[in-house]
Amino acid sequence: MKFNDTKNAYVLKSDKELQKAYLLFRMISKRSWVRFGGKLTLLALRLGLPIHSLLRKTVYQQFCAGNEAQDSLKVVNQLAAFNVKSYMHYAAESQKSEAGVEQSLQQFLNAVQFSKQNKALPFVVFKPTALGKVMLFEKVSAGIQLSKEEVASWDRTKDRINKCCAMAYACQVRMLVDAEESWLQNAIDAIVLDKMRAYNQKETFIFTTLQMYRKDRLEYLNSLLELSRKEGFKLGIKLVRGAYIEKENNRAEEKGYPSPICSSKEATDDNFNLALNGILNSLDHCELFLGTHSEDSVLRVLDFMKANQLAPNDPRIWISQLFGMADHISFNLAKAGYQVVKYVPYGPLKEVIPYLIRRAEENTAVQGQTPRELELIQKERNRRKTLKAEQK
Repeated sequence: MKFNDTKNAYVLKSDKELQKAYLLFRMISKRSWVRFGGKLTLLALRLGLPIHSLLRKTVYQQFCAGNEAQDSLKVVNQLAAFNVKSYMHYAAESQKSEAGVEQSLQQFLNAVQFSKQNKALPFVVFKPTALGKVMLFEKVSAGIQLSKEEVASWDRTKDRINKCCAMAYACQVRMLVDAEESWLQNAIDAIVLDKMRAYNQKETFIFTTLQMYRKDRLEYLNSLLELSRKEGFKLGIKLVRGAYIEKENNRAEEKGYPSPICSSKEATDDNFNLALNGILNSLDHCELFLGTHSEDSVLRVLDFMKANQLAPNDPRIWISQLFGMADHISFNLAKAGYQVVKYVPYGPLKEVIPYLIRRAEENTAVQGQTPRELELIQKERNRRKTLKAEQK
């Protein structure tokens, strides 16, 4: 399997869109610019400066599909025409008020109903802290006793999460639950395990997310595999490397405890590969949703499938990339018949800016990712120029 067929990778990009993507990734490749630009963007929005049009025509257009779920349908249908499925996400970050979390809940429930009606949308996703106060996730994760009011608020949070999972189960749509920072994750793990036990008895509808840059996640995965086999429920695992490197290290340093994440990319890769092997060898009771932009990780899965004579469209294995990124992986895999799904965020510009800034920061943190995007985009630009010259 080769990922360098740029004609197929960028089949949906016009020359103008390709040029815009190239310039955007050039900017993202500069870490200092991303840090400064992110802070400047938030300040400009706070001051009411007129930068919405610029943002909409650059980062928003590249990484978001529209304001509302219905607006995003054009993108979903374009991807589906090339066998690339989607899962949509209302990309608001953590909410602080009860009104905010209720709004997020309604968005997630709407996304489930919307996905039910479209075969190109087999998954939905939600971020737990969009459905409750971050402070409560932190306290529960640390085992701190809650006040009477906090207990009531936490019960409402768990009820919102259950509504999302119950709706997904009723609509036969798979639900991915995002992982968050380590100091919030214990509470999330407990809730999601409870939902997998409840809704994954015969089929896999609820997926937990494991960030393998965490030192403890391999042990946790092994405990989940053993538990699901013993209790007889299906395990859904979304496997990723991790999204909060700087936040995790900074908090550990500030509070004086050892960092919970691996000290090197090599150590993370080792963890990731061991987890991947464990899941692939447990497909009788576990489904894999592989979220990666690593060609090596994808090839590892493909090699396993070939060695074990699994069809490319085996329903237990999904491979996913972000909308606007790694199209060379997504489109070439889809052309070969594998189950590919793009993470397609949507939402009002003002609300998704924190998400977009986080994506830019993650991009700069992953060594080699942005240069690879630039290399392939430039290759396709050159191919098109040569083709036009030959046609004259």
